Amino acid sequence: MVLDSGPQSYPQQHPDDFGNGLPRRRGGKKGSPCNGLRLYPFLSPSLSLESDSSGPAQTTRPPSKASYLRNPEPRPPPLNFCPAIPSPCSWMRRSESTCAVNRRDRARGQIRSAASLPHIPRARAAGPSNRKSPCLLVALRPVNIEVEREKFFQARFAYNPQFQYEEPVPEAVLEKYKEASDQFVSQAIGIINAVLEKYGSYESFEATNGGKLLSKCQIWPIIRKYMQKEGCSGEVVVQLTEDLLSQAVMMVENCRPTLAINLSGARQNWLEGMLRHEIGTHYIRGVNNAHQPWHSLEGRKQYGLKPANPTEEGLASLHSVLFRKQPFLWRAALLYYTIYQASHMSFCELFQDLDRYVQDVGVRWEYCVRAKRGQRDTSKPGCFSKDQVYLDGILRILRHRQTIDFHLLAALGKVSYEDIDHLKKFGALDKARIPHFMQDRERYNQLLDHIVTTNCLKDEELEQLLPD
Repeated sequence: MVLDSGPQSYPQQHPDDFGNGLPRRRGGKKGSPCNGLRLYPFLSPSLSLESDSSGPAQTTRPPSKASYLRNPEPRPPPLNFCPAIPSPCSWMRRSESTCAVNRRDRARGQIRSAASLPHIPRARAAGPSNRKSPCLLVALRPVNIEVEREKFFQARFAYNPQFQYEEPVPEAVLEKYKEASDQFVSQAIGIINAVLEKYGSYESFEATNGGKLLSKCQIWPIIRKYMQKEGCSGEVVVQLTEDLLSQAVMMVENCRPTLAINLSGARQNWLEGMLRHEIGTHYIRGVNNAHQPWHSLEGRKQYGLKPANPTEEGLASLHSVLFRKQPFLWRAALLYYTIYQASHMSFCELFQDLDRYVQDVGVRWEYCVRAKRGQRDTSKPGCFSKDQVYLDGILRILRHRQTIDFHLLAALGKVSYEDIDHLKKFGALDKARIPHFMQDRERYNQLLDHIVTTNCLKDEELEQLLPD
């Protein structure tokens, strides 16, 4: 749906310009009217627009030792499947932590707890392919994951999965992400322990701080109000779904920037944080980037730009928790820790190690699969380290928060904070948008300080880890 709630506060970005900065999805249908708004139905017709999914998602509790004695063959929690991807996933978001909304050629997914980690998109069934190269996300998804999951749970977590892949995983990709960093392991553990010491478990933290799950009729006013704050009413197509296996994903649909939101993750106190992440960070920096002379790959090379990550995902992750009373960085910390442990542990060892932090065995399995993706024999140490980017980016930004010009960081587009000084004299800043929550510089810096304090981080420690 296009939320058009009033006049624009800023000039609208042409969709083709923005599309250069976001993944593009092929196909799509013509919009149709719905409830006075416009519907871009890239979801399956099986998804009812009138349905209300405000009830809590089901989570899987770990089986007790007594239950093992009564039932010698523990069964794994129900699987939630991701869609088959029949074409390269060029329209997926770069973080690899999201997947597509419901498609006609897939079984309908299940709602998942906001505390659980999104699935990696499911690989296609075996068969001939006309593609020259597989999508990275599909290539890294084992084709026998359901069978191996069943074996793992039946073996009472004492079996190391033997993964098979539809096509060979690109060696260059495995080589790039084969090494895990231990640079911020201490900080990751400190963040995790801070949450557990205060709340006992992440599930308790979420229930206490996230607020109730919202229905569709409660979500729309919040989205409209936020779009007005950012001056982008009518620019972004917004779709609510029960079948998105992540909290949200930004993509290009029908040549329009499109935000799909998972109803199961839309909590009263955290929904606006998701909007700050997707719209206030990724979308606005994408719009600003389209005006810059470095908007193309050739331009980035010409100006000698560093990669946008880890700054991009680090900044977005900070904005997700910016206004929370308890802005813990749990997910980024647990991803970082899990990947480091996977680099020198087998799958079974990793699963048992995470027991101290993750009670839900289904969620724990997902973290382990993400860390071990790309491997065939998971009895061997090894990892896929890409998801360490979140905490890495967060800590680097917090380390330099006193000297970073955050207005320029937003205005210059998809750039690293390290490139601000030498780019500012070349930047096209007259049309730049600054997210509304960043405009009060003093308040913004105070909120970053609060994140540092809440997560038991120390400036002296960060300065030692990341010297100038």
